[in-house]
Amino acid sequence: MQSGLMGYSMCVLSVALLAGGATSAAAQAYPAKPIRVIVPSGAGGSVDTLARLVGQKMSASLGQQVVVENRSGSGGVIGTEIAARSAPDGYTLLMAYGSHVVNPTLYPKLSYDTVKDFLPITQVAVQPLLVNVHPALPVKSVKELIALAKARPGELNYGSAGSGSGGHLATEILSMMAEIKMTHVPYKGSAAAMFDVVAGNTQLMILTLITSLPQVRAGKLRAIGVTSSKRSPVVPEVPTVAETIPGYEVEVSYFLLAPAGTPRDVITKLHAEATRALKQPDVVERLARDGARPVGNTPDETARYIDREIVKWGKAVKASGAKEQ
Repeated sequence: MQSGLMGYSMCVLSVALLAGGATSAAAQAYPAKPIRVIVPSGAGGSVDTLARLVGQKMSASLGQQVVVENRSGSGGVIGTEIAARSAPDGYTLLMAYGSHVVNPTLYPKLSYDTVKDFLPITQVAVQPLLVNVHPALPVKSVKELIALAKARPGELNYGSAGSGSGGHLATEILSMMAEIKMTHVPYKGSAAAMFDVVAGNTQLMILTLITSLPQVRAGKLRAIGVTSSKRSPVVPEVPTVAETIPGYEVEVSYFLLAPAGTPRDVITKLHAEATRALKQPDVVERLARDGARPVGNTPDETARYIDREIVKWGKAVKASGAKEQ
């Protein structure tokens, strides 16, 4: 009987070792097929460009194609929902952006949980915004803008890509911290809003660096402040808003996420490859041209950052009265 038990134990041990070896081999084999990265916005935008840039580098190092799939609509909700409902096997990822941390407050009935339904891989990059005014507006600094807005409460109009958009909420945060009142004019997209500022139909707008710069350099807009905590090397002559309003900091963030339940070893591998891609000189250079900078922090750091951003943007949404479009 004892020898039988010993034989049985050895058999169980052998099976366990074989299973462990199979699991290890499976982990080492990942990825065994192309990886899909869902971009919850249209082709050609900053999120799409970033996903393709990083995805190309990851394809080379992983030995599998990284395919970008654009699923735009409802401020990023449609694409994010698709990613949240995808199999947690490492073959569907999400390149999220600023709306990811705004939508939990803006959309009270989301079909997914922004925090619980995703595992962070890394915060990919951050990009500051520029406070732009029409050249005819008699202000050349944030301090002068605040003074004018206080002298003419509610008379200054600012444009945005729509209710709850980054530019809208960034302006609302500025208004709250500076204790001023300006009138919001929402548009269907940032291009339409920007062209109306250029035409002088609205007085100001907060836009991404990459979108603002051509108009600023052409003299059609005047940049009076950058929203990051430090001056941007792309426009070092433009002061930060924080130099006038201490503590003001607003940046557009981009995150690489996976559906909740994705194996930890897969997350670890994807993190290593994504952060390696972000260190490549040509990637750093391309991001710098767009006024962005790579981050590449840990999954835990990314999770904590997302939590803080949800709280910050949630306050702005509630204060502004922004509603889902």
